[in-house]
Amino acid sequence: MPQRLATKLTPQGERILRSGHPWLFDGAVEAVKGSGEAGDLAIVFGRKSDKVIGVGLYDPASPIRIRVLHQGGGIRVDTDFFAERIQAARKLRLPLLKKNTDGYRLVHGENDGLPGLVVDVYGSVAVIKLYTPSWFPYLPEILPLVQRASRAETVVLRLARVVDPRPGLADGTVLAGPPPPDEVTFREHNVRFLADVVKGHKTGFFLDHRHNRKRVGEFAEGQDVLDVFSYAGGFSVHALHGGAYRVVSLDISGPALEVARRNVALNFGDDPRHETIEGDAFKELERLAKRGEQFGIVVVDPPSFAKREREVSGALDAYRRINTLAVPLVKPGGLLLAASCSARVGADDFFATVEKVMKRSGRAYELMEKTFHDVDHPIAFAEGAYLKSVYYRLA
Repeated sequence: MPQRLATKLTPQGERILRSGHPWLFDGAVEAVKGSGEAGDLAIVFGRKSDKVIGVGLYDPASPIRIRVLHQGGGIRVDTDFFAERIQAARKLRLPLLKKNTDGYRLVHGENDGLPGLVVDVYGSVAVIKLYTPSWFPYLPEILPLVQRASRAETVVLRLARVVDPRPGLADGTVLAGPPPPDEVTFREHNVRFLADVVKGHKTGFFLDHRHNRKRVGEFAEGQDVLDVFSYAGGFSVHALHGGAYRVVSLDISGPALEVARRNVALNFGDDPRHETIEGDAFKELERLAKRGEQFGIVVVDPPSFAKREREVSGALDAYRRINTLAVPLVKPGGLLLAASCSARVGADDFFATVEKVMKRSGRAYELMEKTFHDVDHPIAFAEGAYLKSVYYRLA
């Protein structure tokens, strides 16, 4: 059973807690009574009042020493507590589930009040992903609540790289129900996708761009579309569904492009409208430009260019270079969608970088809209906001 650890914070740590931030780093913790193990409850007492001012999950091995579950007093962390948080999260997703969609994020960690815990649902399969070992002691309580909220037959456990497996709880372990197929089929706004929930990236698919994929589909009728960094072909499939007459998926990963081809086939069979290019995006965009190719829609959605603070400058330069290469490939009257999933890169800096690219291109353009996270990826604190996208119409 998890222990309760009396905890005192530094003055700065106490200010951070009172501000509502869900992370207390090791430097913010002044004293903890007892050695403590991952999953123990840190009961935080005020420096002056000596009253409980917060409760969090303790992790002695992580720089994020305490992940805050509640601030502003004490609270009983039990099955009812978890049930309330998960049901509140599900309620936020109900509008999405009415749109012929059964692939969604049920719990978005800190942003749903359950820091370090993510639950994604793909049809009848739920995936619990742990970003801290602090959640291991609570899995027996969490599991039936997730099953009930998601109506999942099967529940799979996934572990972040920083989380070591426990006996019987390795990455990919089936926690409940029958083993899932190698690829689970789910629906997203009237199209279908495949998710490898046991071995795939993250929990098997990238759900956060759902709204942008749908928007590209809405613009795609009669267009030729270039999907750069296509991965599993999310934008490509929606573009084909929207009536594009040609879609090119470009990615450096051959296996990812094979998944993209299977996702296309799942919806449209052997569709001659879909082409793939395997190669480095920077080089391939140069080659396409030299061949005089242009597209009605160009989507530039790279993987994170900055995983650490010191990489931010290089990431902004990479966004500048890749979008500079993309602009000439957009037909007059065409659309550019530039996106970033780098949490370290702020939205203002990213948007300013792309805007400079547009100005330097010499082409007239119209800023159409900026988008952020879909409804199942709510944002409750600054570091939780990582996804940002901007649409431009070029003359």
